[in-house]
Amino acid sequence: MRSAIEASESVRGTTSPNPPVGAVILDADGNTAGVGATLPPGGAHAEVSALAAAGERARGGTAVVTLEPCNHTGRTPPCAEALIDAGVAAVYFALADPNPLARGGAETLEAAGIAVQRGLLADEVAAGPLRAWLHRQRHGRPHVTWKFAASLDGRSAAADGTSRWITGPLARARVHAERAKLDAIIVGTGTVRYDDPWLTARLPDGSLAPNQPVRVIVGIGEIPATARVLDDAAPTLRLRTRDPGEVLDALSDYPDVLLEGGPTLAGAFLAARRVDRIQAYIAPVLLGQGAAALRDAGVGNIEQALRFERESVETVGPDILLGLVPGHSGDRGSANGTTDKD
Repeated sequence: MRSAIEASESVRGTTSPNPPVGAVILDADGNTAGVGATLPPGGAHAEVSALAAAGERARGGTAVVTLEPCNHTGRTPPCAEALIDAGVAAVYFALADPNPLARGGAETLEAAGIAVQRGLLADEVAAGPLRAWLHRQRHGRPHVTWKFAASLDGRSAAADGTSRWITGPLARARVHAERAKLDAIIVGTGTVRYDDPWLTARLPDGSLAPNQPVRVIVGIGEIPATARVLDDAAPTLRLRTRDPGEVLDALSDYPDVLLEGGPTLAGAFLAARRVDRIQAYIAPVLLGQGAAALRDAGVGNIEQALRFERESVETVGPDILLGLVPGHSGDRGSANGTTDKD
């Protein structure tokens, strides 16, 4: 299953509106016969890709899939039927498909005499590449990650406004690798005017990555016609609103969204309870003065504090990357409204 998760991660950002699923086919002796992942829309699903790689070795073998095999005909035939036709003897999957149009593959497989095991590494899969797609299925809106870089004292820029570079080169490379797997990046007009970010995903040699997220510019202010976000390196969407709800409604086709705007835009999304995860890059530097990473998140007293729980901690060169999700103290609803720079 962890191999299937790796395959899933390898195609994240390229499969929308389909989920980035990974699949592994084992032969009858338990050896890996084929690995596959969801292709771009119109292409094969993960199970079909893995079966093609396995060929006849799939017969009598086992399929391991991150998501329940689909049971409907969309752009492609049902994956459950493909597994039946291939003659697999068993199917393990992590998560049931929450889409009512696609679910039911498990029952179809069992009716054909195939042994089915549900829930294998379900928590790892749910927190991994399928996170954003599952969120949109369950809540009807994109999954929003707020990413920021700050000093130890919470500053995103020095007193003179300079911010390059608070974090080190390894952290910046990590950000670009993550951008290449996203559907969209959101910034405000102020960030465009003052920082002129390019908002592209770049490879270590500085060239553009094959997959580029949509650059989304939010706000009613004007931006320069020469702004780098208006070039043809990646698609750009201009939304003349400051309302986070209206922004996410306009991005309904983009399940995995990164909020990279300045402190005002971040505050608006947090005040609207529309941040589902935080990626905080903390550099071991002190600035003493300068712009704060966040402004006006709708918190008036300590009881109203938006509390998050630590999901992960990593060292990235000299910097620390904190992965945070809405906390249960005050309940998740206190942080995201649900119950469940260059």
